[in-house]
Amino acid sequence: MARSTVHEAFSSFSSSKKWMYDVFLSFRGEDTRNNFTGHLYMALQGAGISTFIDEQLRRGEDITGELLQAIQGSSISVIVFSRNYAESTWCLEELVKIMECRKIARQMVLPIFYHVDASDVRKQTGSFARAFKKHEEDFMLYEDKVQSWRCALNEAANLSGWALQNTEERHEAKFVRKIVDEITRQLPSEYLNIAVYPVGINSRVQDINHHLCIASNDVRMVGVLGMGGMGKTTVAKAIYNKFYHDFEGKSFLANVRETTKQTNGEVLLQEQLLSDILRTTKIKVDSVHRGINVIKKKLRGLRVLVIIDDIDRISQLNALAINPINNAWFGSGSIVLITTRDEQLLKQLRVDAIYLTEAMNEDEALELFSWHAFGNSCPDEEYLELSRSVVTYCGGLPLALEVLGCFLFGRSNIEWESALEKLERILGNDQVWEKLQISIDGLNKDGKEIFLDIACFFVGMDKNYVIQILDGCGFSAEIEIKVLLQRCLVTVDDGNKLMMHDLLQDMGREMVRGESTNHPGKRSRVWRYEDVIDVLTNKSGTEEVLGLTLNMSKYHKVSFSAEAFKNMRSLRLLQLNYAQLSDCYKYYPMHKLRWLCWHGFPLDCIPKEFMQPNLVAVDLQFSKLTQAWKDCEFLEKFKILNLSHCHHISQTPDFLKLPNLEQLILEDCECLSEVHESIGDLKALFVLNLRDCKMLKYLPRSFYSYENNTIYRRTAEPEIISSMWRRIFISAIISFVTGILLFKRIIS
Repeated sequence: MARSTVHEAFSSFSSSKKWMYDVFLSFRGEDTRNNFTGHLYMALQGAGISTFIDEQLRRGEDITGELLQAIQGSSISVIVFSRNYAESTWCLEELVKIMECRKIARQMVLPIFYHVDASDVRKQTGSFARAFKKHEEDFMLYEDKVQSWRCALNEAANLSGWALQNTEERHEAKFVRKIVDEITRQLPSEYLNIAVYPVGINSRVQDINHHLCIASNDVRMVGVLGMGGMGKTTVAKAIYNKFYHDFEGKSFLANVRETTKQTNGEVLLQEQLLSDILRTTKIKVDSVHRGINVIKKKLRGLRVLVIIDDIDRISQLNALAINPINNAWFGSGSIVLITTRDEQLLKQLRVDAIYLTEAMNEDEALELFSWHAFGNSCPDEEYLELSRSVVTYCGGLPLALEVLGCFLFGRSNIEWESALEKLERILGNDQVWEKLQISIDGLNKDGKEIFLDIACFFVGMDKNYVIQILDGCGFSAEIEIKVLLQRCLVTVDDGNKLMMHDLLQDMGREMVRGESTNHPGKRSRVWRYEDVIDVLTNKSGTEEVLGLTLNMSKYHKVSFSAEAFKNMRSLRLLQLNYAQLSDCYKYYPMHKLRWLCWHGFPLDCIPKEFMQPNLVAVDLQFSKLTQAWKDCEFLEKFKILNLSHCHHISQTPDFLKLPNLEQLILEDCECLSEVHESIGDLKALFVLNLRDCKMLKYLPRSFYSYENNTIYRRTAEPEIISSMWRRIFISAIISFVTGILLFKRIIS
């Protein structure tokens, strides 16, 4: 039973009750307080999970009564069964109360078997047998009490939980991380994932708390200032987790600087703010100016906690109806917390207080590094001096400590010394990425290429989508991205999007820029707006270019000659959002192209030259297409076609030449009235999005073919079906029920 996951255990959890604590920890103090349970408690607290541990009891109070109150007031009880757990009658009494609360209040109980077998707990054998032999002698006149302990142990050991011997190499740090990740996923979604090892976070939260003045009725705007990689976002998440329940509404707007680079980025922020605070489905906003008015009207008077992460322009706050002159629409006691690298910006905003994020002290830095390098709070003895040297070079910067710790995990003394030599050469260099680049040097060739592709093109995109594209480029993308995750070089957020710390992204892009400092057309990847304009205008692209991205949505439209791509024969990744190409497309053919993303594609039909044989994904959202294409080659590798928001397209193409199409996304194609009957031949199709295709009345009969299992595939896999089909289904059910009732009335 201990081997199974705990997903089922949470199915009966009621989130409607207001709990005092998220987690109650039950454990034998002498066994695990200063090691495993202590580490688990710190990790839970650092993840923003309110956790009760018995050292919180105040002296001079009725301990039994307060313990019972804590058990009853916790949504989840975690029991750490250790070898000597059953020797403590206190632990056994506590366990009985926990199991009673499980029955009465339907609370969750999650056992952890720490160096003990679940069967020993269940049957009271091994060390548990010895303990109960003594209990039966001591409680000879209280057989019922001893029996209640046995029953509680048996019941708890039959629940789903975790066993340390089932984890890889009995690695306690990984074991703790697994438990915290699972509990975090299952608790209410308001919680934000913070750091795996939250060293030093609590003290910084306490420091900021003095500036927040939570109990005040004033509207407060507080800035968190610090250089990149210093942990501003992590601290802001911890603040959110600690205080969000004290407010009527709350919103954490992450990566604002990056979000506003997207098309309609400020509108996206407005929609997220409204949806977060009003706790409703996504609210549509037509424009930034309308969004400002909607925010003021809908949120007026609410006491809110709004955290705005990583801003670099006042206009980003203006779009959220936040400005230094008039924030009267905020309710009394509201708090706005802003993280940024720009002190002058905070002064312009006239924030009430500025908290300067400080580097970690030596002890904190060594502990954080040790968790990532050794899986423990302190280094292995033979690596202690080497670790201190690495920590010195990192300068108390959390990001560098994490990345280098992950890089050095499991490496030999010789490899450590080699890394130290490189660090010594760059000591005093203010460019942090020079230190971080050591971890990139340890990647294999494919790993480096994927890291650079993500840094230049794919940050913020769905991980599975990116994997499909990179697989098409000949990489084992899933394996290589897993390595990047293990080394803290990329992360995956709650929406399955690939994310990368901006310092790491800067580092990757600087590596590419260094390939040819003065000639961007000779670099492997071109992403900087000015460089792309130069390459396309002067037709200076070469065979070295593997990827190019341009977003013209916020710029004056410029037309380029298709001849600019003539020499880019190695191009595999191309994004040209809202760009215009002139001249004949005969220069365009790029047989190595895997990904074509061109929002606002200007033609009414995709030229045959665009549909290259190695294409994996085509994204032509918001285009002027009236039809996809008239003809194309047989595209065996083609997996994803996204034509969402193409308001003029009336019919889909013939799919016979796309036999391996997996995702067809046609959302908001408001004139789409016909889907080609060949859709029934797409045996690999598992995502079909027809939401808001208002003119579409039916799908071809072939779509529902029983023989090729199409209908089953569409219901078994993730998908989005248009509201039209839901209405038809509901109408059919209502008609059927009405008919039955009418028939009964007639025959009666």
